[in-house]
Amino acid sequence: MTSSVGSRRGLVGALAGLVVAEVAAALVLSLAIGWGWQELLDTFMVTNGLMALTFGLCGAVIAWHRPRNAIGWLFIADGLGHATTPLAAALAAYLARAGAPVPVQRVFVTLSMFAWPWSIALFLPLALLLFPTGRLLSPRWRWAFYGIIVTAPLFTLEMVGGGEAISPGLPRGYLQVPSADSLQPLWTATELRNVVAILVGIVCLLVRYRRADEVGRRQLLWLLLASVVAVLFVMPWAFIAGTPILVLLAIPLIPISVAVAIVRYQLLDIRLVVSRALTWALLSLVAIGIYAASVAVLDSLITSQVGRSAAVTVLVALVIAPVLPRLQQLVDRALYGDRGDPASVASRVGEQLSAGLPGVVDAVRSALRLPYVGLVVEDEVVAAAGAAVESVVPVQLSYGEEVVGWLRVGVRSGESGLSSADRSVLGLVAVPLALAVHATRLSAELQASREKLVSAREEERRRLRRDLHDGLGPTLTGVAFSADAAANLISTSPERAEELLATLRSDTRTAIADVRRLVDDLRPPALDELGLVEALRQRAAQLSFRADGAAIHVSVAADGLPPLPAALEVAAYRIATEALTNVVRHSRATSAVLSLRCGPDLEIEVTDNGPPTAPWHPGVGLQAMQERAAELGGTFQASPTSTGGQIHARFPLPVPTAQSQDILRHPCLPVEQL
Repeated sequence: MTSSVGSRRGLVGALAGLVVAEVAAALVLSLAIGWGWQELLDTFMVTNGLMALTFGLCGAVIAWHRPRNAIGWLFIADGLGHATTPLAAALAAYLARAGAPVPVQRVFVTLSMFAWPWSIALFLPLALLLFPTGRLLSPRWRWAFYGIIVTAPLFTLEMVGGGEAISPGLPRGYLQVPSADSLQPLWTATELRNVVAILVGIVCLLVRYRRADEVGRRQLLWLLLASVVAVLFVMPWAFIAGTPILVLLAIPLIPISVAVAIVRYQLLDIRLVVSRALTWALLSLVAIGIYAASVAVLDSLITSQVGRSAAVTVLVALVIAPVLPRLQQLVDRALYGDRGDPASVASRVGEQLSAGLPGVVDAVRSALRLPYVGLVVEDEVVAAAGAAVESVVPVQLSYGEEVVGWLRVGVRSGESGLSSADRSVLGLVAVPLALAVHATRLSAELQASREKLVSAREEERRRLRRDLHDGLGPTLTGVAFSADAAANLISTSPERAEELLATLRSDTRTAIADVRRLVDDLRPPALDELGLVEALRQRAAQLSFRADGAAIHVSVAADGLPPLPAALEVAAYRIATEALTNVVRHSRATSAVLSLRCGPDLEIEVTDNGPPTAPWHPGVGLQAMQERAAELGGTFQASPTSTGGQIHARFPLPVPTAQSQDILRHPCLPVEQL
């Protein structure tokens, strides 16, 4: 494989060297003959030589880096043809000056006429058909490929067999076609064939552009740029008499652009360059049209006073001046979307907010003609539009002081980053998009909260059903059976009936205890009877001894709490009593303090003076407290400290309402003081 690549590159180097050698030899011979700059231009020596170098060397670059791409080899052949033409013409002229035999001169004249037509008839159309991969778009394009190859000799036959001399003083070449003038319909068809071949290549490029990915479109835009520039320069030469022949030097831009597109397509911001080129191309068409029309209209009116050229020039300038900005806007919109109109982009994004985040992201991408836009929330892509690209610029989405997500924007082809205009528009769009992300997240959190509430409700119902069915139900059934049995025995066996009534009394007390336990599990009665603070003090008074029998002093510091929602009261009571129970059961403390503080949040803290211990491992009790805090949007922390154990819970207070404004102005004062 290495030897094959090496041999191909050796062939490429040799052919490129041959092209350069032919052009150099043609230049040396031309100078030896005594041709000046004007003769070099008139005989197309300069244009053919430059085309030979650009096509040949660009083809060599392509073939060196992409040896399997046929376009490189086609351009090398094109370069050889363009190089052979001036070399053979210079040799023929040199031999004529030296008095060489006419047959020898005719050989080089024939070679000069034979070498260049293949470029227009064969190599260039095939390059357009195969660009940029070097392969046909699909098998359906084989007819065009073989048609171009089969019909290409017709144009060469026209050029060689026409019988015209390439320069005064030189004989005609060989391969003359008898009665060439009578074949004028064939030559006309040949010219039309050349136009059709180029058009087929252009149509193929358009089809490729529609089907291509971002990389393919970048490559195709390079060729489009070169074509536009070539048209800008060559079109005046074709339509306006007296245009310098040097405008043909724009044609070498085509092989240069093709080489860049295939080898280094990310070299420049090709979209920006194409935008400017298209603008000037459209402007040139307008200028030519105005020029032609103005010449016809003004010729008979003011030629005698100010001259045709001056009048037409002034008129064209006056018309083109206001047209240029509008043309630039149209081209920029085609390539960059509504980047120049941020309000329009914001309006399009706003229209898609109701359709969800995917619609918003797609609206941003299409409005700015971006290759890719993705929305990332919590390291997850929640919406994306377009094909992913290598170069991506993150745009921060902030709601208030919180970063709610990132907009990952793909960089356009050939650009190293986002322009200031892009960032300005994206900054404007980021505001409603961040709001939409925040609202979507809140909606998701609300839905999750609802699901948790429903699940908790169903679990509570299941627990109540189980307790009633397995506990209270059998007890009440036994009470009913005992009452029936006592009623049956009260007249025949009073002693047995008295025993059954005693059992009935015991079962009834058990049922009452079960009912109280169920009620306490739903909501401790002490909360309704005493309030949160007094209920906690009552519970603290019951916890006077540790599990080992040693005394422990438990105090409660909780004065001036505002009225709290029922759910918050229950959570605070459960966490506080569970924490105190853990102190009594597991620590070796002699005192514990329960503190309830009211500020922006409700804080519950339980501390003890037990000796330092190893880190705590969460058990059922700690997990239950953690879950209760999380259910109400609070936080929970539990850990040993150097002075003893500490448990801390924090709950956000409810949003103020119109009825509670006076209370919430002084949330830590007793209700009686308001």
